[in-house]
Amino acid sequence: MKNAQCKKCLNNFYEKEIYTIQQFQYRKEPPYKWSVEYFKKLGITEWDSFCEKCISDHSKVSEREWKDLKI
Repeated sequence: MKNAQCKKCLNNFYEKEIYTIQQFQYRKEPPYKWSVEYFKKLGITEWDSFCEKCISDHSKVSEREWKDLKI
């Protein structure tokens, strides 16, 4: 039974397919602390659940924002 819901697209999915912004602590840039603050401004916490597509979208957008800040 699909009992988890993506905060962005609101689609339901299986609990074991949950993604959170905590996964971003393993990427080299931007730093995790920056990512947490960035997503906090968007109303997203470290524990909000996302499907794979939406977390990927958030990852790309936050990386782009980070690169724009460095220019």
